[in-house]
Amino acid sequence: MRSIFIVFLFIIKTSFSQAQDYKIFDINNFHKQGNVFYESSSNEPLKKAFFFFKEREYDSSYTYSGKALLLSLSNKEKDFMNYIQGSSAIRKKLFKKALLSINSVSKEGSLEYLKYHKLGRIFLSLKDYNKAIENYSYWDGLDLSIRSPLEKIAFHNLGLSYVHKKEYSKAKEYFSKELSLIEQKDTAAVIRAKMDLANVYYNQYLDDEAIPLFKEAYDLAKLYSDLELKQNASENMAYVEKNRKRYKESVNHFIETIKWKDSIWNRDKIWELTEKDKQLAVAQKQQEIALQDEQLKRQAVVQKSLVIGTSGLLVFLGFLGYFYRELRSKNRFITQQKEELNVANKTKDYLFSVVSHDLRSPINTIKRQHEKLKRQLKNKEYDAVSETTNNAIALTESTSHLLNNVLHWSLEQNNQLSFKAEEYPLKPLVEQAVYNFEEIAEAKNIALTTKLEATILVKADKESLKIVLRNLLDNALKYTGENGEIAIKTYNDSEEFSTIEIKDTGFGISEEKLAKIKGLEDLSIDKINRSEGVGLGMLLCQTLIKKNNGKLLIDSELEVGTTIRILLPNASA
Repeated sequence: MRSIFIVFLFIIKTSFSQAQDYKIFDINNFHKQGNVFYESSSNEPLKKAFFFFKEREYDSSYTYSGKALLLSLSNKEKDFMNYIQGSSAIRKKLFKKALLSINSVSKEGSLEYLKYHKLGRIFLSLKDYNKAIENYSYWDGLDLSIRSPLEKIAFHNLGLSYVHKKEYSKAKEYFSKELSLIEQKDTAAVIRAKMDLANVYYNQYLDDEAIPLFKEAYDLAKLYSDLELKQNASENMAYVEKNRKRYKESVNHFIETIKWKDSIWNRDKIWELTEKDKQLAVAQKQQEIALQDEQLKRQAVVQKSLVIGTSGLLVFLGFLGYFYRELRSKNRFITQQKEELNVANKTKDYLFSVVSHDLRSPINTIKRQHEKLKRQLKNKEYDAVSETTNNAIALTESTSHLLNNVLHWSLEQNNQLSFKAEEYPLKPLVEQAVYNFEEIAEAKNIALTTKLEATILVKADKESLKIVLRNLLDNALKYTGENGEIAIKTYNDSEEFSTIEIKDTGFGISEEKLAKIKGLEDLSIDKINRSEGVGLGMLLCQTLIKKNNGKLLIDSELEVGTTIRILLPNASA
């Protein structure tokens, strides 16, 4: 069996039919029915669930729809809440919970059309391909007066299900139907559909049909801006050329694939943005200073005219005193602006120091890994290629994480980081952050456990809190060895604060370094000394928690582990 990198994409976009048939509950009717419930119902959780769902805040819509279902509802309201909860669960990738909710929607109700489309999507994610086909086929067989825009999604996922069942003729049939519905101006969809259809042909050894489609998708992807499509298209061509024993072309495509995977271009983008910000700030300050100099010159002319025109010494001295006070005020203003500019320059210099110091080693290592990979491919050492590639990917991900911290710190220091403190349930935020690290923990054989209270509401900025959790969980996994444990729990610490606790059994932190980390709370940018081991990630966490009116507490013991507690203000505080 020859190797081929098969790229199939799940279409998970949530949409509603536009048809007017009585069986179809389109998006306008869905919102109209929701508005009716919103205006007439006294059920506050129901109203909040609909509001957050309409605003695409799926964590909140999932929570409030669950609360609404615990109260007394009519059959229509139950269907409405079950559908919102199931759709929100799909967005959160809680597919088993989504299955329970969508199955609870009445078959005879107005949501039947959307129910079976959602069931097909859920079973496909759960890899139950027979049931996915069954539900999509039932949906496709509904009596509709107008075909639905959901057809393209259904045909794609039917084709994907048949591919997994190795029924390639049926897969080809549905991928072809999907391709016929795609408008030519939708370049991304055309590329994906061509790659899907090409893979179906290729798995049947129909190279004459498959390879032209792979080439068309590759040529289109080169002209398109989506980096993921460029990567997938070039990787497909690499495997095709490899199987055709055209090794030189295959290696070139593999190198091209690695180039798209490499996120080093972020560094150049950050440098460019920082340099432009610096130039803009300097130009603005110079313009302001020039205007102030011009104003001072005009005042000097006015002063001279007044001196000549005055006939009394007292009038002249009074004006001179007034002029002197104005001049001192403007000098203070100029001095303040100069100090602000110095802080901006120091921030820029620190970011350049981070980029040049922390990126030099991984970039050189990535370069050596690429050279090693090229040499292994040239020498046909295919067994070693996988390990070398994995090492390069790990280094790239680590470098990407550093660049993200640099970008967030730069935006925060320039007051460009979006910040909006609102009331949020704490449990879904922590669950989402933990979910993103479960695969890494499993790969290192680290037990990742959670104990989260469902009733805690905090007032904080959700996006900055996600940045903090990602940094702290990444550090916990990085410094915890195999067979270690990481426990995450939430609880009410007091009437004023709730706590997120992250406890690991890792290597721990020395007392000297722990004292430096705790000193970050009152550390300003002009006092940072990178030679003392002050990390940007922990500095960013301390800054963002402080901005959320919270506290970051750290306890650690060498060879025992580290416990980090994030204290956040309660919503009622």
